[in-house]
Amino acid sequence: MKQSFSRVVVKGGVLSPAELKQILELAENAGLDTISLGSRQDILFISDEKETEIPPQDKFQIISPQQEGAENIVSSYVSADIFSNTPWLTGDRYLYILEQFRQKTDLKINITDPRQRLVPLFTGHLNFIASEHEDYWYLYVRLPEWEKTEMYPALIFSWDLAKVAVAIEDLLIEEPDSTDMLFELVNDAVDTNNRTVDHPLEIPFYLFPYYEGINRVGADSYWLGLYWRNNKYYTEFLKVLCDLCADCKIGKISITPWKSLIIKGIPEKQKWEWEKLLGKYGINVRHSMLELNWHLPVNNKSALELKEYLVSNFDKQDISTYGLTFGITDYTKKAYYFTSIVIEKNLPPKGLEELNIRSTYNLLYAKNFDPNTQEYIVHVQEVDKVELPGLLIELSKMYFDQLGNEPAKQEKPITPKEFVITEVYQCKDCLTIYDSNYGDLTQNIPPDTSFDKLPDTYCCPICEAPKSNFVQKKFSKQVD
Repeated sequence: MKQSFSRVVVKGGVLSPAELKQILELAENAGLDTISLGSRQDILFISDEKETEIPPQDKFQIISPQQEGAENIVSSYVSADIFSNTPWLTGDRYLYILEQFRQKTDLKINITDPRQRLVPLFTGHLNFIASEHEDYWYLYVRLPEWEKTEMYPALIFSWDLAKVAVAIEDLLIEEPDSTDMLFELVNDAVDTNNRTVDHPLEIPFYLFPYYEGINRVGADSYWLGLYWRNNKYYTEFLKVLCDLCADCKIGKISITPWKSLIIKGIPEKQKWEWEKLLGKYGINVRHSMLELNWHLPVNNKSALELKEYLVSNFDKQDISTYGLTFGITDYTKKAYYFTSIVIEKNLPPKGLEELNIRSTYNLLYAKNFDPNTQEYIVHVQEVDKVELPGLLIELSKMYFDQLGNEPAKQEKPITPKEFVITEVYQCKDCLTIYDSNYGDLTQNIPPDTSFDKLPDTYCCPICEAPKSNFVQKKFSKQVD
Protein backbone atom coordinates (compact mmCIF):
# COMPACT_ATOMS: atom_id res chain seq x y z
CA MET A 1 0.00 0.00 0.00
CA LYS A 2 1.51 3.29 -1.11
CA GLN A 3 1.47 6.06 1.47
CA SER A 4 1.42 9.80 0.88
CA PHE A 5 3.34 12.10 3.25
CA SER A 6 2.96 15.86 3.49
CA ARG A 7 5.06 17.72 6.06
CA VAL A 8 4.10 20.88 7.91
CA VAL A 9 7.17 22.87 8.96
CA VAL A 10 7.04 23.79 12.66
CA LYS A 11 10.03 26.05 13.24
CA GLY A 12 11.93 24.89 16.31
CA GLY A 13 9.18 22.40 17.13
CA VAL A 14 7.10 25.08 18.85
CA LEU A 15 3.73 26.55 17.86
CA SER A 16 0.74 28.19 19.48
CA PRO A 17 -2.46 26.27 20.32
CA ALA A 18 -4.28 28.37 17.70
CA GLU A 19 -1.72 27.41 15.04
CA LEU A 20 -1.97 23.73 15.92
CA LYS A 21 -5.75 23.89 15.76
CA GLN A 22 -5.59 25.43 12.28
CA ILE A 23 -3.24 22.64 11.16
CA LEU A 24 -5.62 20.05 12.59
CA GLU A 25 -8.48 21.60 10.61
CA LEU A 26 -6.38 21.44 7.44
CA ALA A 27 -5.85 17.72 8.10
CA GLU A 28 -9.56 17.13 8.62
CA ASN A 29 -10.42 19.06 5.44
CA ALA A 30 -8.05 16.69 3.61
CA GLY A 31 -10.04 13.72 4.93
CA LEU A 32 -7.69 12.74 7.79
CA ASP A 33 -8.69 12.09 11.40
CA THR A 34 -5.11 11.78 12.71
CA ILE A 35 -1.78 13.55 12.36
CA SER A 36 1.70 12.16 13.01
CA LEU A 37 4.88 13.77 14.29
CA GLY A 38 8.28 13.71 12.59
CA SER A 39 11.75 13.24 14.03
CA ARG A 40 12.64 16.84 13.15
CA GLN A 41 9.75 18.19 15.23
CA ASP A 42 7.48 18.68 12.23
CA ILE A 43 3.90 17.52 11.65
CA LEU A 44 3.02 14.86 9.08
CA PHE A 45 -0.19 14.29 7.13
CA ILE A 46 -0.13 10.59 6.18
CA SER A 47 -2.66 9.00 3.86
CA ASP A 48 -2.83 5.29 3.04
CA GLU A 49 -5.29 5.68 0.19
CA LYS A 50 -4.41 8.61 -2.06
CA GLU A 51 -2.21 11.65 -2.16
CA THR A 52 -3.26 14.15 0.49
CA GLU A 53 -4.36 17.39 -1.15
CA ILE A 54 -3.58 20.47 0.92
CA PRO A 55 -4.36 23.84 -0.70
CA PRO A 56 -1.53 26.43 -0.72
CA GLN A 57 -1.18 28.24 2.61
CA ASP A 58 0.13 31.72 3.38
CA LYS A 59 0.62 31.01 7.08
CA PHE A 60 2.12 27.50 7.01
CA GLN A 61 4.93 26.00 4.98
CA ILE A 62 3.62 22.64 3.77
CA ILE A 63 6.01 20.32 1.93
CA SER A 64 4.30 18.11 -0.64
CA PRO A 65 5.22 14.41 -1.03
CA GLN A 66 7.19 15.16 -4.23
CA GLN A 67 9.11 18.14 -2.84
CA GLU A 68 12.62 17.54 -1.52
CA GLY A 69 15.14 19.74 0.24
CA ALA A 70 13.11 22.00 2.52
CA GLU A 71 13.93 21.21 6.14
CA ASN A 72 12.55 21.99 9.58
CA ILE A 73 14.68 23.73 12.22
CA VAL A 74 15.12 21.60 15.35
CA SER A 75 15.45 23.28 18.75
CA SER A 76 15.58 22.25 22.39
CA TYR A 77 12.99 24.88 23.35
CA VAL A 78 10.85 21.92 24.40
CA SER A 79 13.26 21.13 27.27
CA ALA A 80 13.69 24.71 28.52
CA ASP A 81 12.48 25.30 32.07
CA ILE A 82 11.61 21.64 32.73
CA PHE A 83 14.93 19.79 32.26
CA SER A 84 18.58 20.68 32.91
CA ASN A 85 19.57 23.78 30.99
CA THR A 86 22.23 26.45 30.47
CA PRO A 87 21.16 29.29 32.82
CA TRP A 88 21.00 32.07 30.24
CA LEU A 89 19.11 30.00 27.65
CA THR A 90 15.47 30.53 28.62
CA GLY A 91 12.36 29.67 26.67
CA ASP A 92 11.91 33.31 25.67
CA ARG A 93 15.48 33.44 24.35
CA TYR A 94 14.78 30.49 22.04
CA LEU A 95 11.68 32.22 20.68
CA TYR A 96 13.55 35.45 19.96
CA ILE A 97 16.27 33.52 18.12
CA LEU A 98 13.82 31.39 16.12
CA GLU A 99 12.02 34.55 15.04
CA GLN A 100 15.21 35.61 13.19
CA PHE A 101 14.92 32.59 10.87
CA ARG A 102 12.50 33.83 8.25
CA GLN A 103 13.98 32.23 5.14
CA LYS A 104 13.21 28.69 4.03
CA THR A 105 16.23 26.44 4.40
CA ASP A 106 17.43 23.37 2.54
CA LEU A 107 19.98 22.63 5.28
CA LYS A 108 19.09 20.87 8.51
CA ILE A 109 19.63 23.31 11.39
CA ASN A 110 19.74 22.39 15.09
CA ILE A 111 19.64 24.99 17.88
CA THR A 112 20.27 23.20 21.16
CA ASP A 113 21.40 23.35 24.77
CA PRO A 114 24.23 20.91 25.61
CA ARG A 115 22.87 20.40 29.13
CA GLN A 116 19.70 18.65 27.99
CA ARG A 117 19.29 15.16 26.52
CA LEU A 118 15.81 15.24 24.98
CA VAL A 119 16.84 16.87 21.68
CA PRO A 120 19.91 15.58 19.77
CA LEU A 121 22.80 18.00 19.28
CA PHE A 122 24.47 16.80 16.09
CA THR A 123 21.77 15.60 13.67
CA GLY A 124 21.84 18.75 11.54
CA HIS A 125 24.08 20.11 8.82
CA LEU A 126 24.48 23.22 10.99
CA ASN A 127 24.43 22.53 14.73
CA PHE A 128 24.33 25.62 16.92
CA ILE A 129 25.09 24.62 20.53
CA ALA A 130 24.90 27.08 23.44
CA SER A 131 28.18 28.07 25.11
CA GLU A 132 28.74 29.22 28.69
CA HIS A 133 29.09 32.79 27.38
CA GLU A 134 25.69 34.45 27.33
CA ASP A 135 24.27 34.76 23.82
CA TYR A 136 27.17 32.97 22.14
CA TRP A 137 27.01 29.63 20.38
CA TYR A 138 29.36 26.98 19.10
CA LEU A 139 28.68 25.89 15.54
CA TYR A 140 29.39 22.31 14.46
CA VAL A 141 29.16 21.82 10.71
CA ARG A 142 28.59 18.72 8.64
CA LEU A 143 27.48 19.80 5.19
CA PRO A 144 25.69 17.23 2.99
CA GLU A 145 28.85 15.99 1.25
CA TRP A 146 31.10 16.03 4.33
CA GLU A 147 32.18 12.80 5.99
CA LYS A 148 32.60 14.19 9.50
CA THR A 149 31.51 17.03 11.76
CA GLU A 150 33.87 20.00 12.23
CA MET A 151 33.79 22.88 14.71
CA TYR A 152 33.49 26.40 13.27
CA PRO A 153 36.46 28.45 14.57
CA ALA A 154 34.42 31.16 16.33
CA LEU A 155 31.51 31.56 18.72
CA ILE A 156 28.49 33.10 17.01
CA PHE A 157 26.29 35.79 18.56
CA SER A 158 22.63 34.87 19.10
CA TRP A 159 21.31 37.51 16.73
CA ASP A 160 23.73 36.40 14.00
CA LEU A 161 22.64 32.72 13.92
CA ALA A 162 20.12 33.18 11.13
CA LYS A 163 22.44 35.49 9.20
CA VAL A 164 25.29 32.94 9.35
CA ALA A 165 22.98 30.06 8.37
CA VAL A 166 21.70 31.95 5.31
CA ALA A 167 25.25 32.93 4.33
CA ILE A 168 26.44 29.31 4.53
CA GLU A 169 23.54 28.08 2.44
CA ASP A 170 24.29 30.75 -0.18
CA LEU A 171 27.96 29.71 -0.17
CA LEU A 172 27.33 26.03 -0.91
CA ILE A 173 28.01 26.79 -4.56
CA GLU A 174 31.63 27.43 -3.54
CA GLU A 175 31.81 23.81 -2.29
CA PRO A 176 33.58 24.59 1.00
CA ASP A 177 35.45 21.55 2.30
CA SER A 178 36.44 22.75 5.78
CA THR A 179 35.21 25.07 8.51
CA ASP A 180 38.30 27.25 8.07
CA MET A 181 37.35 27.87 4.47
CA LEU A 182 33.73 28.38 5.49
CA PHE A 183 34.81 30.89 8.15
CA GLU A 184 36.68 33.04 5.64
CA LEU A 185 33.84 32.91 3.09
CA VAL A 186 31.22 33.85 5.68
CA ASN A 187 33.30 36.75 7.01
CA ASP A 188 33.71 38.09 3.49
CA ALA A 189 29.95 37.82 2.93
CA VAL A 190 28.41 39.22 6.14
CA ASP A 191 29.35 41.28 9.19
CA THR A 192 29.08 39.30 12.42
CA ASN A 193 29.79 39.86 16.09
CA ASN A 194 31.91 36.74 16.64
CA ARG A 195 33.79 35.80 19.77
CA THR A 196 37.00 33.80 20.20
CA VAL A 197 36.63 30.11 21.10
CA ASP A 198 38.42 30.13 24.45
CA HIS A 199 37.88 26.44 25.25
CA PRO A 200 36.37 23.39 23.51
CA LEU A 201 32.74 22.45 23.93
CA GLU A 202 32.10 20.27 26.96
CA ILE A 203 28.95 18.18 26.98
CA PRO A 204 27.98 16.84 30.41
CA PHE A 205 26.46 13.37 30.54
CA TYR A 206 22.85 13.20 31.71
CA LEU A 207 20.50 10.24 31.77
CA PHE A 208 17.75 10.32 29.18
CA PRO A 209 14.70 11.93 30.85
CA TYR A 210 11.21 10.56 31.31
CA TYR A 211 9.10 12.85 29.13
CA GLU A 212 5.51 11.70 29.61
CA GLY A 213 2.66 12.31 32.06
CA ILE A 214 1.77 15.25 34.29
CA ASN A 215 4.84 16.44 36.18
CA ARG A 216 5.38 19.26 38.68
CA VAL A 217 7.86 22.01 37.88
CA GLY A 218 8.41 24.82 40.35
CA ALA A 219 6.05 25.61 43.19
CA ASP A 220 2.72 25.96 41.38
CA SER A 221 3.07 24.74 37.82
CA TYR A 222 3.01 21.45 35.85
CA TRP A 223 4.00 20.17 32.43
CA LEU A 224 2.33 17.39 30.44
CA GLY A 225 3.97 14.94 28.03
CA LEU A 226 1.79 13.00 25.57
CA TYR A 227 2.97 9.95 23.62
CA TRP A 228 1.14 7.59 21.22
CA ARG A 229 3.02 4.38 20.49
CA ASN A 230 1.64 4.24 16.93
CA ASN A 231 2.33 7.96 16.29
CA LYS A 232 -1.26 8.64 15.25
CA TYR A 233 -2.71 11.56 17.22
CA TYR A 234 -6.46 12.02 16.87
CA THR A 235 -7.43 15.47 15.62
CA GLU A 236 -10.65 15.50 17.67
CA PHE A 237 -8.76 15.10 20.95
CA LEU A 238 -6.01 17.56 20.00
CA LYS A 239 -8.52 20.29 19.10
CA VAL A 240 -10.07 20.01 22.57
CA LEU A 241 -6.54 20.11 24.04
CA CYS A 242 -5.83 23.33 22.12
CA ASP A 243 -8.99 24.92 23.54
CA LEU A 244 -7.97 23.94 27.08
CA CYS A 245 -4.53 25.49 26.49
CA ALA A 246 -6.24 28.73 25.53
CA ASP A 247 -8.45 28.58 28.65
CA CYS A 248 -5.32 28.11 30.82
CA LYS A 249 -3.47 30.93 29.01
CA ILE A 250 -0.81 28.50 27.76
CA GLY A 251 0.84 30.13 24.76
CA LYS A 252 2.97 27.32 23.29
CA ILE A 253 2.86 23.62 22.51
CA SER A 254 6.11 21.77 21.77
CA ILE A 255 6.95 18.74 19.63
CA THR A 256 9.84 16.45 20.61
CA PRO A 257 12.06 14.45 18.20
CA TRP A 258 10.64 11.35 19.92
CA LYS A 259 7.28 12.02 18.26
CA SER A 260 5.56 13.27 21.40
CA LEU A 261 4.00 16.54 22.59
CA ILE A 262 4.85 18.60 25.66
CA ILE A 263 2.68 21.35 27.16
CA LYS A 264 4.40 23.55 29.74
CA GLY A 265 3.00 26.02 32.24
CA ILE A 266 -0.17 24.23 33.41
CA PRO A 267 -1.41 26.18 36.49
CA GLU A 268 -1.77 24.09 39.63
CA LYS A 269 -5.37 25.20 40.17
CA GLN A 270 -6.32 23.89 36.69
CA LYS A 271 -4.41 20.60 36.84
CA TRP A 272 -7.65 18.73 37.52
CA GLU A 273 -9.07 19.93 34.17
CA TRP A 274 -6.16 18.22 32.39
CA GLU A 275 -6.66 15.05 34.42
CA LYS A 276 -10.32 15.15 33.43
CA LEU A 277 -9.49 15.64 29.73
CA LEU A 278 -7.11 12.68 29.70
CA GLY A 279 -9.60 10.47 31.51
CA LYS A 280 -12.49 11.45 29.23
CA TYR A 281 -10.58 10.39 26.12
CA GLY A 282 -8.93 7.38 27.78
CA ILE A 283 -5.40 8.70 27.22
CA ASN A 284 -2.62 6.62 28.81
CA VAL A 285 0.18 8.91 30.05
CA ARG A 286 2.30 6.50 32.06
CA HIS A 287 4.04 4.29 29.55
CA SER A 288 7.09 2.39 30.72
CA MET A 289 10.51 3.80 29.86
CA LEU A 290 10.87 0.58 27.85
CA GLU A 291 8.32 2.12 25.44
CA LEU A 292 9.43 5.75 25.45
CA ASN A 293 13.13 5.54 24.68
CA TRP A 294 12.81 4.31 21.07
CA HIS A 295 13.28 6.19 17.80
CA LEU A 296 11.67 4.61 14.73
CA PRO A 297 11.25 5.53 11.05
CA VAL A 298 7.92 7.28 10.56
CA ASN A 299 4.96 5.00 9.86
CA ASN A 300 7.20 1.98 9.32
CA LYS A 301 5.13 -1.08 10.19
CA SER A 302 8.04 -3.55 10.30
CA ALA A 303 10.07 -1.27 12.59
CA LEU A 304 7.09 -0.86 14.94
CA GLU A 305 6.56 -4.63 15.04
CA LEU A 306 10.25 -5.19 15.80
CA LYS A 307 10.12 -2.64 18.62
CA GLU A 308 7.02 -4.30 20.12
CA TYR A 309 8.75 -7.70 19.92
CA LEU A 310 11.88 -6.39 21.66
CA VAL A 311 9.99 -4.41 24.32
CA SER A 312 7.89 -7.50 25.09
CA ASN A 313 11.07 -9.53 25.62
CA PHE A 314 12.55 -6.83 27.88
CA ASP A 315 9.35 -6.75 29.90
CA LYS A 316 9.28 -10.55 30.31
CA GLN A 317 12.92 -10.51 31.46
CA ASP A 318 12.14 -7.60 33.82
CA ILE A 319 15.06 -5.65 32.35
CA SER A 320 15.75 -1.97 33.11
CA THR A 321 16.79 0.30 30.25
CA TYR A 322 16.56 3.55 32.20
CA GLY A 323 18.79 6.18 30.61
CA LEU A 324 19.36 4.17 27.41
CA THR A 325 17.84 5.01 24.04
CA PHE A 326 17.31 2.71 21.06
CA GLY A 327 16.96 3.39 17.34
CA ILE A 328 15.79 1.15 14.50
CA THR A 329 16.98 2.17 11.05
CA ASP A 330 15.69 1.10 7.67
CA TYR A 331 18.31 0.26 5.09
CA THR A 332 16.56 2.49 2.57
CA LYS A 333 17.55 5.68 4.40
CA LYS A 334 20.80 7.31 5.43
CA ALA A 335 20.42 8.35 9.05
CA TYR A 336 22.19 10.55 11.55
CA TYR A 337 22.14 8.35 14.62
CA PHE A 338 21.19 9.94 17.94
CA THR A 339 20.44 7.00 20.22
CA SER A 340 22.64 4.99 22.57
CA ILE A 341 22.04 1.73 20.69
CA VAL A 342 21.21 1.36 16.99
CA ILE A 343 19.60 -1.65 15.30
CA GLU A 344 20.41 -1.52 11.58
CA LYS A 345 18.34 -3.54 9.14
CA ASN A 346 20.51 -4.98 6.37
CA LEU A 347 19.77 -4.94 2.67
CA PRO A 348 18.73 -8.31 1.24
CA PRO A 349 21.48 -10.15 -0.67
CA LYS A 350 21.98 -8.95 -4.25
CA GLY A 351 19.89 -10.89 -6.72
CA LEU A 352 17.58 -12.20 -4.01
CA GLU A 353 15.54 -9.05 -3.39
CA GLU A 354 12.32 -10.64 -4.68
CA LEU A 355 12.58 -13.69 -2.43
CA ASN A 356 11.02 -13.75 1.03
CA ILE A 357 14.28 -14.03 2.99
CA ARG A 358 14.43 -13.31 6.72
CA SER A 359 15.98 -9.96 7.50
CA THR A 360 19.27 -9.70 9.35
CA TYR A 361 20.44 -6.90 11.61
CA ASN A 362 23.56 -5.17 12.89
CA LEU A 363 23.88 -3.81 16.44
CA LEU A 364 25.91 -0.68 17.15
CA TYR A 365 26.34 1.27 20.35
CA ALA A 366 27.64 4.79 20.96
CA LYS A 367 30.99 5.19 22.69
CA ASN A 368 30.26 5.25 26.45
CA PHE A 369 26.61 4.80 25.34
CA ASP A 370 26.55 8.57 24.79
CA PRO A 371 25.28 9.49 21.28
CA ASN A 372 26.83 12.94 21.61
CA THR A 373 30.25 11.35 21.06
CA GLN A 374 29.12 10.76 17.45
CA GLU A 375 31.24 7.61 17.51
CA TYR A 376 29.52 4.23 17.09
CA ILE A 377 31.02 0.81 17.76
CA VAL A 378 29.83 -2.32 15.96
CA HIS A 379 28.76 -4.96 18.49
CA VAL A 380 27.52 -7.71 16.13
CA GLN A 381 26.63 -8.02 12.45
CA GLU A 382 24.23 -10.10 10.36
CA VAL A 383 22.22 -11.54 13.25
CA ASP A 384 18.69 -12.89 13.13
CA LYS A 385 15.74 -11.20 14.81
CA VAL A 386 15.49 -13.93 17.47
CA GLU A 387 19.03 -13.15 18.64
CA LEU A 388 18.36 -9.44 19.18
CA PRO A 389 16.67 -9.55 22.65
CA GLY A 390 19.57 -11.40 24.27
CA LEU A 391 22.17 -9.18 22.59
CA LEU A 392 20.36 -6.00 23.62
CA ILE A 393 20.11 -7.23 27.21
CA GLU A 394 23.85 -7.91 27.04
CA LEU A 395 24.44 -4.32 25.89
CA SER A 396 22.19 -2.90 28.62
CA LYS A 397 24.27 -4.74 31.24
CA MET A 398 27.45 -3.30 29.68
CA TYR A 399 25.89 0.17 29.97
CA PHE A 400 25.08 -0.18 33.67
CA ASP A 401 28.51 -1.70 34.40
CA GLN A 402 30.30 1.35 32.98
CA LEU A 403 27.80 3.96 34.19
CA GLY A 404 29.51 6.56 36.36
CA ASN A 405 33.03 5.26 35.82
CA GLU A 406 35.67 7.98 35.97
CA PRO A 407 37.28 7.16 32.60
CA ALA A 408 33.95 7.74 30.88
CA LYS A 409 33.64 11.14 32.50
CA GLN A 410 37.14 12.17 31.56
CA GLU A 411 36.75 11.62 27.82
CA LYS A 412 38.19 14.44 25.75
CA PRO A 413 35.58 16.91 24.54
CA ILE A 414 34.40 16.78 20.97
CA THR A 415 36.83 18.36 18.48
CA PRO A 416 39.32 19.57 21.11
CA LYS A 417 40.66 22.55 19.19
CA GLU A 418 41.05 26.07 20.46
CA PHE A 419 41.04 28.99 18.07
CA VAL A 420 41.68 32.70 18.30
CA ILE A 421 40.24 35.18 15.84
CA THR A 422 42.68 37.78 14.59
CA GLU A 423 41.52 41.01 12.97
CA VAL A 424 44.05 42.31 10.45
CA TYR A 425 44.17 44.66 7.48
CA GLN A 426 45.13 43.40 4.04
CA CYS A 427 46.35 45.22 0.96
CA LYS A 428 43.89 44.64 -1.88
CA ASP A 429 46.65 44.70 -4.52
CA CYS A 430 49.40 42.43 -3.18
CA LEU A 431 47.57 40.85 -0.18
CA THR A 432 50.21 42.01 2.33
CA ILE A 433 48.84 41.90 5.89
CA TYR A 434 49.18 44.54 8.59
CA ASP A 435 48.78 42.94 12.04
CA SER A 436 48.65 45.39 14.94
CA ASN A 437 50.25 42.78 17.20
CA TYR A 438 53.49 43.08 15.22
CA GLY A 439 53.35 46.61 13.80
CA ASP A 440 55.63 47.35 10.84
CA LEU A 441 59.30 47.68 11.72
CA THR A 442 60.15 48.60 8.11
CA GLN A 443 58.32 51.90 8.69
CA ASN A 444 59.15 52.27 12.39
CA ILE A 445 55.63 51.28 13.49
CA PRO A 446 55.97 49.59 16.92
CA PRO A 447 53.99 46.48 17.96
CA ASP A 448 50.45 46.97 19.40
CA THR A 449 49.73 49.90 17.11
CA SER A 450 46.14 49.67 15.86
CA PHE A 451 45.47 50.33 12.18
CA ASP A 452 43.46 53.49 12.86
CA LYS A 453 46.46 54.96 14.72
CA LEU A 454 48.71 54.62 11.68
CA PRO A 455 49.63 57.91 10.00
CA ASP A 456 47.77 58.86 6.83
CA THR A 457 51.08 58.57 5.00
CA TYR A 458 51.39 54.88 5.80
CA CYS A 459 51.72 52.71 2.70
CA CYS A 460 52.09 49.04 1.86
CA PRO A 461 55.69 47.95 2.48
CA ILE A 462 55.60 45.70 -0.61
CA CYS A 463 53.69 47.51 -3.36
CA GLU A 464 53.53 50.99 -1.77
CA ALA A 465 49.73 51.18 -2.08
CA PRO A 466 48.20 53.87 0.19
CA LYS A 467 46.64 53.15 3.59
CA SER A 468 43.17 53.50 2.05
CA ASN A 469 43.90 50.41 -0.05
CA PHE A 470 43.81 48.14 3.03
CA VAL A 471 40.61 46.27 3.97
CA GLN A 472 39.76 44.65 7.30
CA LYS A 473 39.88 40.86 7.43
CA LYS A 474 39.32 38.22 10.11
CA PHE A 475 41.45 35.07 10.30
CA SER A 476 41.27 32.07 12.60
CA LYS A 477 44.36 30.48 14.09
CA GLN A 478 44.49 27.23 16.02
CA VAL A 479 46.20 27.49 19.40
CA ASP A 480 48.78 24.73 20.04
